Amino acid sequence: MRIIGGKHKGYRFHPPKNNPARPTTDIAKEGLFNIIMNQFDFEEVSFLDLFGGTGSLSYEFASRGCKDITNVERHYPNVAFIKKTSADLDLGIKALKMDVFKFMKSCDRQFDLIFAGPPYPLKRIPEIPDVLFENDLLVSDGWFILEHNPDHSFEGDERLVRVKNYGTTIFSIFSC
Repeated sequence: MRIIGGKHKGYRFHPPKNNPARPTTDIAKEGLFNIIMNQFDFEEVSFLDLFGGTGSLSYEFASRGCKDITNVERHYPNVAFIKKTSADLDLGIKALKMDVFKFMKSCDRQFDLIFAGPPYPLKRIPEIPDVLFENDLLVSDGWFILEHNPDHSFEGDERLVRVKNYGTTIFSIFSC
């Protein structure tokens, strides 16, 4: 795996073995960042990475100048890996070992940009936007991006502003 843009472009990282995370592909990441770069100044953004996995998206934001990054992941080896990689590259990522749903219900701040890349088999994927918006985690005009597969559709959700499809990877973008 590698960082695809910014100061650390090309940096390769090797997550822990037997990792349960499903990393976002480089092609999907590139497409996503092409959309985000036209909407946000990364140096001014507060970013929340839910289901942070190996930290891949958090590293991308940090590499592109984001200084306020919170990563929530429940698998301890991944959290330790994110903390080590963040320290090695001086990225300043705050990595929390916590259940995402508990975090969303207890978090007392808002973010400009929130990304959730849950495991595709997770049965609670359809609940994620509602829990996030009920707990007021997104600033006005901020974006919440949910990565999912074609088994889920959020068409008809009044908060949905855009959908980008990269094969079996779909990004549904919500705003308030």
